[in-house]
Amino acid sequence: MTQEPVPAQPGEHHFDPLAEETFTSAHELYKDLRGRCPVARSETYGGFWALMRHRDVVGVLQDSDTFTTSVQNVVPKFAFTGRRPPLHLDPPEHTDYRRVINRFFTKGRMAALEPAVRGHVARIIGELVAAGEADVGPAYAQTMPAHVFAEFFHLPIELAARIEQISAEYVRAIQLVDDEEVKRGSRLLYGIAADVIAARKAEGTDPGDDLTAALLAAGLPDDMVLGCVRQLLVTGMVAPSVFIGTMLAHLAEHEDLQALLRAEPERIPAAVEEYLRLFTPYRGMSRTARRDVVIGGRLIREGEPIALVYTSANRDEEVFPRGEEFVLDRPNLRAAIPFGAGIHACPGAPLARMMLRMTLEELLARTSSFTVCGEILMARWAEWGTRSVPMRFTPPALTSGAGASGPARS
Repeated sequence: MTQEPVPAQPGEHHFDPLAEETFTSAHELYKDLRGRCPVARSETYGGFWALMRHRDVVGVLQDSDTFTTSVQNVVPKFAFTGRRPPLHLDPPEHTDYRRVINRFFTKGRMAALEPAVRGHVARIIGELVAAGEADVGPAYAQTMPAHVFAEFFHLPIELAARIEQISAEYVRAIQLVDDEEVKRGSRLLYGIAADVIAARKAEGTDPGDDLTAALLAAGLPDDMVLGCVRQLLVTGMVAPSVFIGTMLAHLAEHEDLQALLRAEPERIPAAVEEYLRLFTPYRGMSRTARRDVVIGGRLIREGEPIALVYTSANRDEEVFPRGEEFVLDRPNLRAAIPFGAGIHACPGAPLARMMLRMTLEELLARTSSFTVCGEILMARWAEWGTRSVPMRFTPPALTSGAGASGPARS
């Protein structure tokens, strides 16, 4: 007999996305859910489904006919202040924006941007190592991406600092489900986007050199260009702010891996890819079913939101043997989806990879060791990762008497 699909049951609640977390607790929960309840249910945020398996997440990402991003693109729903292309749009409306955006993340453009990015990374890391100790959350992970995106968007450094401050407050408000503060932060970011657009118009900026100018030149609706610039100014700052500290916390507790990557820096890109799989920060990206569908034996009704838990999918043992472990040069790493998949895969992935690679290159070159020296504090849903990682740095000239290590990490 064919088993009937099971709809949501009254009060069904497999996990609480707002529960306090440790460095390992969320992954322990997701591993358990992948085994016994891979299409999980939470009554938080008004109720939503959460897909834990790689095949289910990828299946939804590749089926924009059945699952839409236009209703809400993240759990919880917090886009109160307007539609922001291309993330909030489906094809064909989405395509015109991605066509313009994709032109600014080519290999050639990334190569041209590389010296400026390295300059920011080297300067900030140099200051942290010289100080001896620092919390790499606020001092680096939440700061450096703003400077890089200032370069990318041709913004003054002062404005980059302002965007970083507002973005951090905005993300905290989302995590605390403070709707009014989310709206306030979003309006401020819209104001900055409007100023950037006005400046590009006044300056007559070449659309071949500047993404904002290219969007303006594409003949797209003014309000949607505003939403697109607003989206781009923030999206690339959130994930690095929680991912970088996580990556460094793990590396700090594995001195053998530190030594290997110092001796063979050409393997750093492979390490970055495995870290992106192991510590994927996205777990709240979402779609909404356009019609009743069945996934993993569960009936998801039209209009119900679905969280795509990349954080879990990228450790799925069906796809990644020893998925809970860091495995350098993992053979099937192309199956990982740290930046999503399908039409909405993150266009900024090449820039993110550059920032992460340079972070490891510069930190490893400027230290003989680094260790965790305080309590690690975690971010909250919708991202997974760290917000505070106190660290101690030992320069190469001080190889003896290195600082004490922090608590062990798996």
